[in-house]
Amino acid sequence: MAKGINIGDEVAITATVRRRVTEDRVSVSIPSYGQPHSVVDTSTNVQKGQQIELIGNVTHLFDKNRVTVNLGIPVTVDAAVARLVNAYKPPTRKAPLVDKPTCSKTPPIRWP
Repeated sequence: MAKGINIGDEVAITATVRRRVTEDRVSVSIPSYGQPHSVVDTSTNVQKGQQIELIGNVTHLFDKNRVTVNLGIPVTVDAAVARLVNAYKPPTRKAPLVDKPTCSKTPPIRWP
């Protein structure tokens, strides 16, 4: 099981080339996915059986043993297949969320 994988993390999945579909697309087999997947690959030197690394972001976790990765389309695989590339770090806030109170010299409005 891949430890430390959370939603938003960038992970890599190693897939095996099955065949060339068109001049710019290659069919690959992703471990534990069970369906063929097609990716864009413009290089002409890719051969059957070659390993390709697919990189995407984790969008969903299932009990820490299956993850959904966005590779253009969502692909659900075993967590052991996914390798952590970059952990997600939320953006930091530079300015405070609440503005500083301003002191007004005008008198308050009184309603009749």
